[in-house]
Amino acid sequence: MKNRPIHIKAVLFHFSGTIVQQSQQTEKKLKAAIGCPLETALIEYIQNLPKSAKRKQVLSDLEAQELKAVAKLNPDAAFLETIQFLISKNLRLGIISTMSKKSARHVLQRFRSIPSADIEVIISRAEVLQLAPEANLIDIAAEKMNIAAENLMIVTTNASEIQAGQRAGAITVLVDPHRKSKPIALTRDFGIQNIQELKDIVRMGTPLPAGKLPNNLLRDFLNQFIFSDPTVLINPGVGEDIAAVDIESKEVLVLKSDPITLATDSIGQYAVLVNANDIATSGATPKWFLTTLFFPCGTTASQIQHVVDDLNVFCQRLGIILCGGHTEITDAVARPVIAGMMAGTVSKHDLIDKRNMEKGDRIFLTKGVAVEGTAIIAREFGARLKKMGMTAKEIDQCSRFLDNISVMAEARIAAVTMGTSAMHDVTEGGLATALEELSIAGSHKIKIYIDKIPVFPETRKISGLLDIDPLGLIGSGSLLICCRKEGCDKLMASIRDAGIEIACIGEVTDRGHGVNAYRKNRLVSWPAFEVDEITKLF
Repeated sequence: MKNRPIHIKAVLFHFSGTIVQQSQQTEKKLKAAIGCPLETALIEYIQNLPKSAKRKQVLSDLEAQELKAVAKLNPDAAFLETIQFLISKNLRLGIISTMSKKSARHVLQRFRSIPSADIEVIISRAEVLQLAPEANLIDIAAEKMNIAAENLMIVTTNASEIQAGQRAGAITVLVDPHRKSKPIALTRDFGIQNIQELKDIVRMGTPLPAGKLPNNLLRDFLNQFIFSDPTVLINPGVGEDIAAVDIESKEVLVLKSDPITLATDSIGQYAVLVNANDIATSGATPKWFLTTLFFPCGTTASQIQHVVDDLNVFCQRLGIILCGGHTEITDAVARPVIAGMMAGTVSKHDLIDKRNMEKGDRIFLTKGVAVEGTAIIAREFGARLKKMGMTAKEIDQCSRFLDNISVMAEARIAAVTMGTSAMHDVTEGGLATALEELSIAGSHKIKIYIDKIPVFPETRKISGLLDIDPLGLIGSGSLLICCRKEGCDKLMASIRDAGIEIACIGEVTDRGHGVNAYRKNRLVSWPAFEVDEITKLF
């Protein structure tokens, strides 16, 4: 069964089998105390009793026996850990129980690590007994939690609750430790053997942080595809920013798409340069550009014209043809968004492929880290920086970093320099993420000397004021270049002659992937960023 897309906002547990493990002996004692046949479910037995004094007495006796049994129950460690994980994801929690509410609360009181306020809804035996035959308990739970049933995940060992969840449109998870249930007989969204497996489902069903799709998810998703077309020379992969297609015997078509979502000022310039940068890292020349532009409701024609003019100016400057696209005003976005698609060509012989990296190659970085991030912060948060003590002149100087986010010049030089084995544009996630991606795409480990990484004084000042790490800050404008040892002097001299700073920051080592970082010749941890540092400011 193919799982549907899910968005989880709340989790509803069936008490028995997920929160507590009730032994058969305990269940027998409870049934014996009220005269319930062993083969009959407790709730079914009580439902069939007439509403009389006898029924009240049965319920009273059952609760007394439950409270005795509860005193002997120990919290399930795996459940406690899972609950803490769900709380960390800001999910709302509820419980369905065939116990009385008093008994259920007594159990929860034994879970001292879980504040009672975190269990928002408890649907107890009394409410179950009051249900009309046509009522759906899952719909009632969703209503109590004030969410749509499709955003509620029901976790249970009970087949009837799975079916009720399916009818309500909820996300259903069957806990089946021994894999006894046959999927054909019982349709559910997910089947798990233990409660801790919920974590993987929740990670897939809760919102991702802003920024690029995490590399581990990207790798998992791409592993489902079979890339066997011989005309595709570079397939999708972590760290691969372009696609290379053999369009003629001696020429390759290089493709790239990238959205601009963080900036609002000069987004036309960002869109052209960021897409052109990645084309250039393959050794190709950007030629054709298509854009899809989204603007929020309330945007004027003048504001749209300003972005279109920006696109036109920078396409003409780089000799790129703006050959198509789409523009739309929509409430789907809160600020302007441009999705760009660039195409370029290169001879097959001159295509730069990261898989050509070899042990001993030197790794160079042009300009310095976070060129783009410095510009965006100055342009989007100038007023905040001014309040924190930066002068108008300093903020303007940082804003001008936007003029340096192209890596076209150094990429062209590197592409014709003998010994260049790989190039990679630094974008979201900063240099830290870019080096990880380069390592993965090139199938080699990387050794980095942190003390040799150039950081502009302006970038260092902004990062200090805003408590962000420049190594994790979006960095278009910086180019990573891998070069054979014998070509390094020529490469550095040529790029410096073009007026561009370049520094050797490390080298390629053994096959594999990962970054080993050194500070003053001592091995230190290489930072990892789940999302770009700039997202802290939005």
